[in-house]
Amino acid sequence: MDKIVLASGNQGKLNEFAHLFERYDISIVPQGSLGVEDVPETGTTFVENAIIKARHAAKVTGLPALSDDSGLVVAALGGAPGIYSSRYSESALGADDATDEGNIDKLLNALKATPEDKRDAYFICVLVFMRHADDPTPIICQGRWHGEIATQRAGEQGFGYDPVFYCSTLNKHAAQCQKSEKSTVSHRAKALELLVAEMESLIG
Repeated sequence: MDKIVLASGNQGKLNEFAHLFERYDISIVPQGSLGVEDVPETGTTFVENAIIKARHAAKVTGLPALSDDSGLVVAALGGAPGIYSSRYSESALGADDATDEGNIDKLLNALKATPEDKRDAYFICVLVFMRHADDPTPIICQGRWHGEIATQRAGEQGFGYDPVFYCSTLNKHAAQCQKSEKSTVSHRAKALELLVAEMESLIG
C-alpha cells in the first residue's frame, strides 16, 4: 500500500494527513485529483457519512480510502448542529449557501437565552479507513474535544465554529490556538492518534 485516496477536497485535511503518513512512504491523494466527485451524505450519523464517503472514493478509484466526518454537538440544542454543522445556516435544504459566519450567527442566536453554565459542547471527528470498497471491517476511530459555546467570537485562527468554541483546558477560544496547541487536544488529533495505532499492523 503506497497510496491512499482522501475522500475530501479540504486542503487543510490533506496537508494534515499527508504529513502524518509521510513516515510510511505513503502518498495521500485528494479524491478530486482522481476525478472523484463528492457523494451525497445521506447518513444520519457521523459514522454513516464517513463510511459513505470512504466507500465511494474507494469504489471509483480502486484505492484504499480515508474519510473524515466532523461536526459540533451542543447539548442545549439536542445535539445540533451535529451532522449538519457545515450546512447549519443553509437557506433551504441542499441550497449549499451556508457560510462559517452564518453558521456561527445562527448558533449564537439559538443559544441567546441559554445561561453560560448550560452551553456545553464538543467537536467530534470520525475517521474511517477502508482497504477497498467492499471492506467488511473498516477501521473506525473517533475523537472528541470538549468545551463550551462562548457568547462572543474571539481569535483569528482555525475555521468553522472555532471563534465561539471555548476550551477550558487551554483557557482560550479554539480560534486563538496555535496549531501546536490544537494538536494536543483537538478532536481530529485524538482520532488521528487512534487511527495510526490501528493501522500500524497494515503500514508498519
